Amino acid sequence: MSDNSLPHNHGEKNIETQLRKMLAKKQDFNSLADTFKLLDDSSRLRIFWTLCHCEECVLNIASLLEMTSPAVSHHLKLLKSAGLIVSRRDGKEVYYKVPDTELCRLLHKSVEKLMSISCPE
Repeated sequence: MSDNSLPHNHGEKNIETQLRKMLAKKQDFNSLADTFKLLDDSSRLRIFWTLCHCEECVLNIASLLEMTSPAVSHHLKLLKSAGLIVSRRDGKEVYYKVPDTELCRLLHKSVEKLMSISCPE
């Protein structure tokens, strides 16, 4: 396709080629859309934000968020399967936290920026 194949040429040079190249990354767009879908639940978003700041067990997360442990466990399972949280076992206790990845750092900053909240000190 040539650079002038869009129905309306608004004078941008090479923009079509650049846009088509980025838009061809459909799997990347799908993956990000799936992450946003996962965080469209306020409970999961609250759990994610909490675990950005500390490592906690299910009982403490449930207490902080005033939720039942089974409900928290359900949300943790979904977040973990998407790679937005990780866990470690210490005896009988399982602790959860957000991994130090670029995606998680960006999501954390986005939540705080959009909600005008900040990390606890």
